[in-house]
Amino acid sequence: MGFGLTVGIVVGIAILIVIWVIAKYNQLVSLKNRIENAWSQIDVQLKRRYDLIPNLVETVKGYAKHESEVFENVTKARNMAINASTPQEQGAAENQITGALKSLFAVAEAYPELKANQNFLMLQEEITGTEDKIRYARQFYNDQVMLFNTLIQSFPANMIASNFGFREHEYFPMDDEARENVKVDFT
Repeated sequence: MGFGLTVGIVVGIAILIVIWVIAKYNQLVSLKNRIENAWSQIDVQLKRRYDLIPNLVETVKGYAKHESEVFENVTKARNMAINASTPQEQGAAENQITGALKSLFAVAEAYPELKANQNFLMLQEEITGTEDKIRYARQFYNDQVMLFNTLIQSFPANMIASNFGFREHEYFPMDDEARENVKVDFT
């Protein structure tokens, strides 16, 4: 085996390694950008939810004036969510909003004339649709985080991730109440 052949093999291996590093780096960047995009999509749906909540509260307030604690809880949960900065804080705040909205809808059940009100029905339908979009966006975000975190923890991609400063992302958590079985009572 000649000197030229050895140099050619070494150069070929070096080129393959450089190409592999570039490909892994680009894959990490792509996943990181998908996570950021997914978070932005969650943000859009949360903003929509935050905009709908005051209208819903005002509609229900007109019928249920003595339910002030429920209205305060919804408003407090909304403000907490708006000020959240991490996925963990956002998840906790969103879970509080979900609970507060459940209470608000429960109050509405006690007022038949409210349940028949077109504004209330429209707002309830919009919030329900928004909740579905938030669930989908949350699932997509968590899927992208899982792919990214798996890649940066896997050998040998973890060496590239650590050298270029890629860090794990947080999942957007679900509340414990949502994990419980739904209780159905036909009595």
